[in-house]
Amino acid sequence: MRGNLCVLGIESTAHTFSASVTKENEKVLSDVKDVYVPPEGSGIHPTEAAKHHALVAAKVIKEALSASGVKAGDLDAVAYAMGPGLGPCLRVGAVSARTMALALGRPLVPVNHAIGHIELGCMLTGAKSPLVLLISGGHTMVISCSAGMWRVLGETLDLTLGQLLDQLGRHFGYSSPCGRRIEEAASRSHRYLRLPYTVKGNDVSFSGLITAAKRLVDVGEPFEDVCFSVQESAFATTVEVTERALAFTGSKEVMVVGGVAANKRLSEMLNVMVERHSARLSVVPLRYSGDCGAQIAWTGLLAFKEGVTIPVEKSVIRQSWRLDTVPLPWRTAA
Repeated sequence: MRGNLCVLGIESTAHTFSASVTKENEKVLSDVKDVYVPPEGSGIHPTEAAKHHALVAAKVIKEALSASGVKAGDLDAVAYAMGPGLGPCLRVGAVSARTMALALGRPLVPVNHAIGHIELGCMLTGAKSPLVLLISGGHTMVISCSAGMWRVLGETLDLTLGQLLDQLGRHFGYSSPCGRRIEEAASRSHRYLRLPYTVKGNDVSFSGLITAAKRLVDVGEPFEDVCFSVQESAFATTVEVTERALAFTGSKEVMVVGGVAANKRLSEMLNVMVERHSARLSVVPLRYSGDCGAQIAWTGLLAFKEGVTIPVEKSVIRQSWRLDTVPLPWRTAA
């Protein structure tokens, strides 16, 4: 295997179709994406999102290669998000990756989307083996690496943080994703409305919180006050279980990845917490906090270096694929 490997990564788990080229010594060379936007008041419709991905796939991949300055023939491997995610959307990415791999005669590398968030975050922030808070539309987990695998120390029992914010936004008539709109509205209020606070062991639950929040909306409480209260309650529960895991592991670095990592209020609360433990907080850069091809390309490169490939005819998808079932040979070796 030659040095300075170059890998194309394709991400298509939900609303985003993205492609990226990464190089071993030069990191992320390009990251191009096209995002499906549902109608106002709606969530992501898997079939409609998949149709969007199929329409833009060739264009996005071509632009990613062009922006990277790498010719398709110079790629060493093609990586794709095998899961977890929405079935129709995942299939578009799998077919696109299989087509590229067959056309170029290159190996195909399957990547777990959640692990992609973590490994890209480690590379971008310089974190080595942090306690990880993964928060997005698909995940809310507190994770630590042990014996060559990422281990879940706590997670949501129902809604993820991203789903919580999206459901609240859709109740106001917005379309997913709604996180940015909720954050902007919350920043205009400091009036807290009492909401359920549910921590079970080191797990969290948000179903009661969203039900109560919708009731507040329906009885006419101001939009800004409801958004502020939801953020404060949901983030406090998340910080609590993260702090408990930090104390348990004794780690001195906490890394936040996933789409909700872009929320500034959450970072403020986490900063206060890590200071109590003399730990360092790393937050993935805003540009890479959401779903992106770079998370697949970079993690695919790490996996490919360790010989992780599959035959092109085995380019299946796994809609439910927990990250704590995936061996990490690059971390075992380390």
